[in-house]
Amino acid sequence: MYIRLAVSAMLAAAAASGQPLTGLWDGVLHAKGADVPFRFEIEERDGNVQGSFFNGDERVTSTGGRLAGNSLLLNFSHYATRLEATVEDGRIKGTYGNPARTVNGFEAVRHAAAARMGEAPDIAGVWEIPTESPKGERAWRLIVRQSGAEVAAAILRVDGDTGALTGSYQDGKFLLSHFSGARPLVLEVAPREGALELTLRNAQGAKTLGAIRPSAARAQRLAEPADPSRHTRMKDPDEPFRFSFPDLEGRLVSNGDARFKGKVLLVNVTGSWCPNCHDEAPFLEALYRKYRALGLEIVALDFEETEQLKDPSRLRAFLRNYAIDYTYLLAGEPDQLAEKVPQAENLNSWPTTFFVGRDGKVKAIHAGFAAKASGEFHTKLEHEVTETVERLISENVQASR
Repeated sequence: MYIRLAVSAMLAAAAASGQPLTGLWDGVLHAKGADVPFRFEIEERDGNVQGSFFNGDERVTSTGGRLAGNSLLLNFSHYATRLEATVEDGRIKGTYGNPARTVNGFEAVRHAAAARMGEAPDIAGVWEIPTESPKGERAWRLIVRQSGAEVAAAILRVDGDTGALTGSYQDGKFLLSHFSGARPLVLEVAPREGALELTLRNAQGAKTLGAIRPSAARAQRLAEPADPSRHTRMKDPDEPFRFSFPDLEGRLVSNGDARFKGKVLLVNVTGSWCPNCHDEAPFLEALYRKYRALGLEIVALDFEETEQLKDPSRLRAFLRNYAIDYTYLLAGEPDQLAEKVPQAENLNSWPTTFFVGRDGKVKAIHAGFAAKASGEFHTKLEHEVTETVERLISENVQASR
């Protein structure tokens, strides 16, 4: 109720008429179970219009759109979603989503500078959230960066983070939210003595959790967050990793193909519906450009819904958006993951990457992708992945001499 009242007050206070579309807007997604505030930007140039959501400092920009009279349409093809709205009296009001799946109410008004907040308690740093997840986790991490009353945070799970949650301290709580075209979430953080009380609100409803510092969790002998490098395992590590699936043109591609012989191979379990896979794609593409000439290949085993397998329009837009040049294969639907990749056990994170040596055997597995919102954990992940690739390339080159 508090979030709904705050959102209504924000919209009422900021609405004004006669303002151009270009610039920043304060938006709200009316998702089932939560009203999610977010920042939005529109740009009109040479008769074209585009909109951008934000994930921290990163932009998620529309792939096409138009403004006809007071009707606004923005397509986000790499998410298979669109924003349809009417512009009237300084307010944008309409819907956002995939018409074949989920559509939510959407409204926005011109951005208004937030009121200056008073003193706020210091909650910066890393916290642990004891919880039992369907993936077998017993704890998540909460990473918080703070400047006075302003906070940016992310919840990091084994498959990746929530995206950047941003907000400020108001009436004894930090009120944070995230919406970047996907994964809408509201997080209320109430400081308690040596701990935090968290209330998460999204389309699945509300959930209350606690968070404590890692030192306190160890003192209480609570389980640590899952280690992404140990979450998924090979049933028989001495067997070569096998795959055989069609590419987007219908050509069958297999691990035994000549182009992969003697190469270091990253096999990436992914899907264009998966926000954490969107986070990961630019990093993998950059890795591929840097190390391809030294013997690295990347193969994505892509899992999509039935309609996308029939016509992978979202995936094609995903590939264009991130300028992906490595191999993509249509492996099946998400609930077929264990069937299609039977050599792995506890394979339940999107994404998951298998590091395959030149001998065709899996040398390491990493579950999930900690994106930039995860701060030091993102930096550590990029370093570890790069180091593993360089080691595999170096070891095998030396062995072949």
